[in-house]
Amino acid sequence: MSKFLDRFRYFKQKGETFADGHGQLLETNRDWEDGYRQRWQHDKIVRSTHGVNCTGSCSWKIYVKNGLVTWETQQTDYPRTRPDMPNHEPRGCPRGASYSWYLYSANRLKYPLMRKRLMKMWREAKKLHRDPVEAWASIIEDADKAKSFKQARGRGGFVRSSWQEVNELIAASNVYTVKTYGPDRVAGFSPIPAMSMVSYASGARYLSLIGGTCLSFYDWYCDLPPASPQTWGEQTDVPESADWYNSSYIIAWGSNVPQTRTPDAHFFTEVRYKGTKTVAVTPDYAEIAKLCDLWLAPKQGTDAAMALAMGHVMLREFHLDNPRQYFTDYVRRYTDMPMLVMLEERDGYYAAGRMLRAADLVDSLGQENNPEWKTVAISSNGEMVAPNGSIGFRWGEKGKWNLEQRDGTTGAETELQLSLLGSQDEIANVGFPYFGGEGSEYFNHVALDNVLLHKLPAKRLQLADGSSALVTTVYDLTMANYGLERGLNDENCAASYDDIKAYTPAWAEQITGVPRAQIIRIAREFADNADKTHGRSMIIVGAGLNHWYHLDMNYRGLINMLVFCGCVGQSGGGWAHYVGQEKLRPQTGWQPLAFALDWQRPARHMNSTSYFYNHSSQWRYETVTAQELLSPTADKSRYSGHLIDFNVRAERMGWLPSAPQLGTNPLYIAREAEKASMTTVDYTVKSLKDGSIRFAAEQPENGKNHPRNLFIWRSNLLGSSGKGHEYMLKYLLGTEHGIQGLDLGKQGGVKPEEVEWVDNGLDGKLDLVVTLDFRLSSTCLYSDIVLPTATWYEKDDMNTSDMHPFIHPLSAAVDPAWESKSDWDIYKGIAKKFSEVCVGHLGKETDVVTLPIQHDSAAELAQPLDVKDWKKGECDLIPGKTAPHIMTVERDYPATYERFTSIGPLMEKIGNGGKGIAWNTQSEMDLLRKLNYTKADGPAKGQPMLNTAIDAAEMILTLAPETNGQVAVKAWAALSEFTGRDHTHLATNKEDEKIRFRDIQAQPRKIISSPTWSGLEDEHVSYNAGYTNVHELIPWRTLSGRQQLYQDHQWMRDFGESLLVYRPPIDTRSVKAVMGCKSNGNPEKALNFLTPHQKWGIHSTYSDNLLMLTLSRGGPIVWMSETDAKDLGIEDNDWIEVFNSNGALTARAVVSQRVPAGMTMMYHAQERIVNLPGSEITQQRGGIHNSVTRITPKPTHMIGGYAQLAYGFNYYGTVGSNRDEFVVVRKMKNINWLDGEGNDQVQESVK
Repeated sequence: MSKFLDRFRYFKQKGETFADGHGQLLETNRDWEDGYRQRWQHDKIVRSTHGVNCTGSCSWKIYVKNGLVTWETQQTDYPRTRPDMPNHEPRGCPRGASYSWYLYSANRLKYPLMRKRLMKMWREAKKLHRDPVEAWASIIEDADKAKSFKQARGRGGFVRSSWQEVNELIAASNVYTVKTYGPDRVAGFSPIPAMSMVSYASGARYLSLIGGTCLSFYDWYCDLPPASPQTWGEQTDVPESADWYNSSYIIAWGSNVPQTRTPDAHFFTEVRYKGTKTVAVTPDYAEIAKLCDLWLAPKQGTDAAMALAMGHVMLREFHLDNPRQYFTDYVRRYTDMPMLVMLEERDGYYAAGRMLRAADLVDSLGQENNPEWKTVAISSNGEMVAPNGSIGFRWGEKGKWNLEQRDGTTGAETELQLSLLGSQDEIANVGFPYFGGEGSEYFNHVALDNVLLHKLPAKRLQLADGSSALVTTVYDLTMANYGLERGLNDENCAASYDDIKAYTPAWAEQITGVPRAQIIRIAREFADNADKTHGRSMIIVGAGLNHWYHLDMNYRGLINMLVFCGCVGQSGGGWAHYVGQEKLRPQTGWQPLAFALDWQRPARHMNSTSYFYNHSSQWRYETVTAQELLSPTADKSRYSGHLIDFNVRAERMGWLPSAPQLGTNPLYIAREAEKASMTTVDYTVKSLKDGSIRFAAEQPENGKNHPRNLFIWRSNLLGSSGKGHEYMLKYLLGTEHGIQGLDLGKQGGVKPEEVEWVDNGLDGKLDLVVTLDFRLSSTCLYSDIVLPTATWYEKDDMNTSDMHPFIHPLSAAVDPAWESKSDWDIYKGIAKKFSEVCVGHLGKETDVVTLPIQHDSAAELAQPLDVKDWKKGECDLIPGKTAPHIMTVERDYPATYERFTSIGPLMEKIGNGGKGIAWNTQSEMDLLRKLNYTKADGPAKGQPMLNTAIDAAEMILTLAPETNGQVAVKAWAALSEFTGRDHTHLATNKEDEKIRFRDIQAQPRKIISSPTWSGLEDEHVSYNAGYTNVHELIPWRTLSGRQQLYQDHQWMRDFGESLLVYRPPIDTRSVKAVMGCKSNGNPEKALNFLTPHQKWGIHSTYSDNLLMLTLSRGGPIVWMSETDAKDLGIEDNDWIEVFNSNGALTARAVVSQRVPAGMTMMYHAQERIVNLPGSEITQQRGGIHNSVTRITPKPTHMIGGYAQLAYGFNYYGTVGSNRDEFVVVRKMKNINWLDGEGNDQVQESVK
């Protein structure tokens, strides 16, 4: 038909109607249909995924036409599940489906960018100095020049540069910093390797080769649940989402499954067709509530109180009144409940002390190897035994580190007593700390004595030193702690659920607001189901509980419930913590690549929370003291000082890492030792003891002791995860900030004892900030150099998740657009330039590395009984025992590039391993020489090459037991030597399987079972954490070798957390000082500030994507209740300001009845780059969600050198919690866009 008439606006053909006018017949142009047809006229389909830390790890079809990505759809070819299970597909979400928009959008970074001021200085310096290092020195040593370009950070001014220019500047800065201050002053931050493991490894490998510091992420993100290392000795191990389908009772506690685990939510809905009951526990009416049979809404931050009350019901009804055989057998065998605990005398009562050890008893119960690390119980025949499995059996001897019920001395079978009740020598009054009567004014309290005295059965024992001691069991302590009356006339125990005593349902009702009847009902149903199904009750949990200061109390509350009911390690049951894509399944194959362990060991690691707390000077504004955190049963005189003092003590005792490490360049120490005719270690020990060398953390404001260069890649550190954002802007970047509070010097707060105070903290500590990204994020805005990376459809990489058992690829469907490059190629280029530039400045150097006492090593037995500080003269400084290991690493700086692009000889000389076991890798190295070819000459002659990202992927796949069946069998055999039991049968059927990169491009591949993880990848069972512990009798990596409910370290006891207690949210004291100080005439109100994960983005990715902005409100928003909005005169969509002493932000209000009064929610993470007006408080552009947060570290997370409480990278350490924070909220008056384009407006004032 003719299309001529279609061009007229008013002259139209009249259409014929039908169906009484409800339909109309038209003859119109249908060319628009061609767009849909052409979508399917693609040239090829390539498999890839999105490396975005969402845990989805979804496989996608990428459609390519004429060398351009046109769109993407979900893959549907995952390996099948067994017949009685739903399949994994469809996997995906709207966010992932919008990713192709990024490739060709205006947000895409196309060329290397450099800030104009810096570029001008660099080019002028290059004219005067032929040596790039000298050119950089001329800039950075000129205080005025350095200040000038640092103050421009965050203010635009980027200009296009070239790869040659940026690489030379970066290399020169790195060389200068290493030479002048030390390699540990160069640091890099990149999170969650599992989402694109080769890309992470690229930067980490470069940093590790030059001695730089790799910063942790899992703890900084507050994704790390410290309760997991405390209880199991495991960072995190959880069921795959398919195992939800095996459950028959699920509580989703603080986890909004359909919104934040979208690809897996189908398992949650499908299991309900089987009759599984589902319960939602969230303070707001979240999406998960719609999928559940019951919704419980405790007040935010009080979850531990409700968990304690549920535990009270479970113990009363299923362990005491009507003991269930399955539960009793489970806790006897798989927990520390039978273990004996010594009671310590206090003023008029006893307090629970440390666990009794074999070394405490006469002749150590016959134990000669590590008797101080072997826990003791009483057998059913009344004899004292050191049962198999405790950590003392793990190291120094082999064959008894297992959970067989045997006496560790005689090998005889034994059944352990759970309770001393009925066989006690006496009844002891034992004091338990109670914190439920304290906290801020915004939370409910129940006033009780701060020390609750309970009656416990006890036995008196004769000790090896001739003294006597009372002991009781963990089981007896637990029963008393939960307030259960057992016929001992205990006044502080409850006779009824209606008693207002800790920790009854009636007590919890007053704290949480949840009716006691609901608490009793859910606890009873959960336990009854677990009893009937032998553990198929599950708790899915997430950031809703884990982002609070006392997060470990929240989590231990849930873990205790699961342990009481025998759920951990049982298919369809257990603890399902999903926060962050933490599961790097081929971990042991990846580590040598990422941290250059094939060339040199150890690598430098640092826990980011302590790092940023120190170097962004957030400690200078600390309002929380250790004194207010201590137990009322503790000797508080032993715990003086500031929170940063505890971190410094932890560093020097070998508990936590340091970065920078020492107050001198670590490259100088070996030279000075040689001059003094001493070994490097002896010289360092002497210098630390006489004070000529100090830990850098003791003098953070000294210009030599702070970081200088920072690389950021695969991360939006300053726009998403940077708690204390404004402090970072001021102290790290030296640019405009919005801090409203005063530091300790000006407000008269408690100053540190271990850290030197300087009245004016150093601003602008970082000399160079380099960010790699594919889009212009907030972090890019604050960087000096921005490098354009390939998108997830333009590079080769690999991806795994805890949500499914597969490994699959990111693939280069098209070449990187414009001048972008893959992360591997970017760091390869920097390494090449570094090797050239360093000549004449750095050669072969001896680097001194301080390494904290490591978990999963024999050194974790360093400090068995109490805490001694060498600096206070309580013990000698012994590296690896009372202080960090002091180690030397030989670095060949001119060979950095050759080492980066080849696999080093240590894989053959030392081998590989992980989590305390090791194996030979000669055959794998021989295979890699065939796969990757070898270097023909140079320092790496004859070694396998790593020229491409695929080469790097092949290294991971070949070395990892999860992807190489031969290695898996070797790994299981290595573990079998420790346990004395054969575990190789778990992998022998996969021994010939070797997964290659091209294999996973064809189809996702299911990984192979390995001892790196505690579950099985099996045809007959879905992956479930703890499965091998329960079914293969492999001990948990804890003090007792069992699930550790009692934490007996001295700091844990003195801070009142040896057993589970309820601790209310802390008072951050961040609102009163600013309330009403800068009034705009509108009412103000303090509200709790929460940052749950959002619907329209994954962290900050997609939050600037046009498709997601169109579907959402399109800019920063804060949710609040109708009640609070009414009090403040705020209506939906009004512009509001949210502020406190840490900073301020602006956003639109979303007023909703789904939000309870007293709290606000700003979904994580909304950047400052979209629709953000200026703040009336700061007179600067808005701020972000982290503008109103500040880190407060917890001393108990600093513990180290003690079995499961020993440091490991991203395993244990201080975490970046932020949900205890309060903010002031008010309606804005003047909406200033700070653009001078006449778009400003005035909102009507509240009347």
